[in-house]
Amino acid sequence: MAEVGNSSETTTEEKDDLQILKELVDQLYHFRDCYFETHSVEDAGRKQNDVAQEMDQTLKQLEEKEETYKHSAQFLLLKGRCLNVAPSFSQVAEECLSRAVKMEPGLVEGWNTLGEQYWKKGDLIAAKTCFTGALQQSKNKVSLRSLSMVLRQLPPGGDAQEQGKRIMESVDMARQAVQLDVTDGTSWYILGNAYISLFFTSGQNPQMSQQALSAYAQAEKIDRSSSLNPDLHFNRATLFQYEEMYSSALAGYSRAAALDPGWEEPPERERQLLDYLERVTALLENKGKVKARRLRTMLSSLNASALGPCASPQFRSPTGRVGSLEPRCFSALTHGHNAGVAALGKVVFSLASEGRMAFTFGMVDSEETCCVVMVYNTADSWGVLIGDSVVIPEPQVKRHSVTHNDKSFDFRSIRVESPLLLIVNGKRQNLKSQTAASVSYKPQSE
Repeated sequence: MAEVGNSSETTTEEKDDLQILKELVDQLYHFRDCYFETHSVEDAGRKQNDVAQEMDQTLKQLEEKEETYKHSAQFLLLKGRCLNVAPSFSQVAEECLSRAVKMEPGLVEGWNTLGEQYWKKGDLIAAKTCFTGALQQSKNKVSLRSLSMVLRQLPPGGDAQEQGKRIMESVDMARQAVQLDVTDGTSWYILGNAYISLFFTSGQNPQMSQQALSAYAQAEKIDRSSSLNPDLHFNRATLFQYEEMYSSALAGYSRAAALDPGWEEPPERERQLLDYLERVTALLENKGKVKARRLRTMLSSLNASALGPCASPQFRSPTGRVGSLEPRCFSALTHGHNAGVAALGKVVFSLASEGRMAFTFGMVDSEETCCVVMVYNTADSWGVLIGDSVVIPEPQVKRHSVTHNDKSFDFRSIRVESPLLLIVNGKRQNLKSQTAASVSYKPQSE
């Protein structure tokens, strides 16, 4: 009987020890994920180093108990989780977690953390297997949202239809994660990312863009740490830029850069966008530097014949309207959609900017007014030349008033969703001129 009593005492002691160690590891994750609750944004540059120091201290305390618990699955899980707090792959973490799930196959947290390690290692197939295995044990938000991310990062295999199916599955996984816990900001953030992928792979449906922005807003609303997530600000800024919401895009890149000073891409995107806006407005102001005499010569050949197929009573507009279009000068166009009319002009400049999302060119109408045109989903080989006649059926006109730091820009533009909608030198553009937009955003938050 005495032996049984001792055994029971040991078990209780072991549970107490492991519970204390678990609390230490949980505190480590809280320190990383809620860093800005105890530090100012000015300390962002120190975050990675501070987290590494906390990890080393926690690891030291775990290693003091290693000899006692080295054959315990729970202890191996804790050590693996501790090492997993770092952004890079850890061979020791992989070994600990692999042993833990072999000893206790029902260890959901073990499978999830091992999946993250494989992910950091670049082995997405193994990561997917781990997250799927964890879900087979128990439906949980961590596995669901991790699977959502992995599905979007797997190399595109098969045809576009197969890729589209995978993105839809990714959105479904993220939705399920949110449904399991609507108060989890990380799940809402990952749902936002899934909607961005769906937006760019399913014909840029504006509804998907709105769903992404709503998911990000919800993440920030319910979880303060989400509002301090640089990836969220960067991804949303990428979408804002594509939607031509330039002030919001610049503010987002700037915020991401402040929250993660070691990450080079946000300040680079901010610089590129500012440079683009400066060049566009300068070229607009001086009509692409085309000399007055040459401009008049170019415009002398601009007449209704340039309308090409738009002059036909059988012409079908992008909106489905059938009938010829009436040529209009830029001054007569209203903001938003201009039904039943066409903008007509001569190209005076084109712009190949770094990291561009649209092919940008300027055109001058018969009144010698210059307007910038942004064409999306263009193939790399497509473009227009100075002197080309361009017709834009039912143009979508936008006014931009951008202010960022000490810079401001004010101009009008016409947005064209595809080169196939344009008439260049009296001709429609062929199918090869179009390709689906591909925009780079940061797909994960680990």
